[in-house]
Amino acid sequence: MSALVDRTLAALADPHRRRVVEALAEGPKRAGELADAVGLTPPAMSRHLRTLRQAGLVEETHPEFDARVRIYTLRPEPMEYLKDWLARAERQWTAQLAAFKAHIERDRG
Repeated sequence: MSALVDRTLAALADPHRRRVVEALAEGPKRAGELADAVGLTPPAMSRHLRTLRQAGLVEETHPEFDARVRIYTLRPEPMEYLKDWLARAERQWTAQLAAFKAHIERDRG
């Protein structure tokens, strides 16, 4: 699972790719729509979409009527793994901070 989280975080490290994910959260979009929304040239958008596909964050489909058109949608699994990982990290931090607080209060009392 950590490899999936690593790939997700690496893909989301770029602000353009985060904006693509935000745009796709509104619903499926064509590559050209994404390029316009993010303010990138088509070749640059293509590189970012390739990275997002390789990380498993988006999937590409082609409508039956035109194989040249590419529609991109978000895949929920990578974000679910990331949310689970963050929740575990938060629980660990909370437990450590509570233990530290108890230790400090014990030393003062």
